Amino acid sequence: MSVFGKVQLGYLVVESQRFREWRSFGADAIGLHVDELDADTMRFRLDERQCRFLIQRGPAEDLMAIGWHIADHTTFDRVIGRVTDRGVPVVEGAPEEAALRGVERLWRFPGPKGIVQEVFTVAHDSPKPLRMTTSAFVTGDSGMGHVAITSREPLAIHRYYDTVFDSRLTDYIDENIGGLTLKIRFLRVNERHHSIAVANVQGLKIEPVRTRCQHVNIQAATLEDMVGAYSRVRDLGFKMAWSIGQHTNDKELSFYCVSPSGFEVEVGWNPIVITPELEDAWQVATHQGISIWGHQTVDPGILDKLGQLRQAAAHLRHPEITVPALSGASA
Repeated sequence: MSVFGKVQLGYLVVESQRFREWRSFGADAIGLHVDELDADTMRFRLDERQCRFLIQRGPAEDLMAIGWHIADHTTFDRVIGRVTDRGVPVVEGAPEEAALRGVERLWRFPGPKGIVQEVFTVAHDSPKPLRMTTSAFVTGDSGMGHVAITSREPLAIHRYYDTVFDSRLTDYIDENIGGLTLKIRFLRVNERHHSIAVANVQGLKIEPVRTRCQHVNIQAATLEDMVGAYSRVRDLGFKMAWSIGQHTNDKELSFYCVSPSGFEVEVGWNPIVITPELEDAWQVATHQGISIWGHQTVDPGILDKLGQLRQAAAHLRHPEITVPALSGASA
């Protein structure tokens, strides 16, 4: 009855007031296709789908929702049943909300860190040709990339995605920050190495980021595409968080830049894919350090650092949002 392999990351919903910056960041720097629907709504495409990023006007400057594409109606019913059986409310989205996301119908329910989880079965393609600086992005059956979250309740998030999507633990990374070991767990819901990454920040005095997510990832089709985006981000003056480097666990080459809403966007290339041939023999390992080489931090300046500390301290005063009914042992 597992739904593993029948779930993929479909789209992300962001709330922002910084539309001019987002348009330049997404289209000119990263190289995405942009559709400006009206003064309060913008969409980015990576492929034939109508929507991969939905930017809506609002004050949060944050990731608000993750849209998960479920492969078929039987699997969809199974996922919804798991949520409702545990007493968690599921609400159907309005037709106009589904249209903005480029899907036929959608349902939503609460998620960790206050990130709403939306599920759907039918995504619409656009008849319009892509207009992108980047040649292509890797999506397909493994979805559009991944989302990384910092958490003081990492096991609760792990259990949440195990309960809802039968996620599998791919591996861990231990990273030393300020004398503390930060353990990051990587969860997969299909052959993509991970669709969710969760960094345990229980040992840190303040949560290191203001936003609900730490970063989102998209995968460029070629090395030239990834390097080209890196150059454009720098040339256009957007903040670079980490320079180009290679990760220890999934071997992806990537860089991290700061989106107009404050969370980071990782543009990567050529990560490991855990194909069915590798799945049975896969062993969960712990890797030491995030990177084999590169990924050097880029100093944002003292004013930015002070602002980040103030935001993090304010964020710490509020308890982390969890969904206890879906964070116990999976049934």
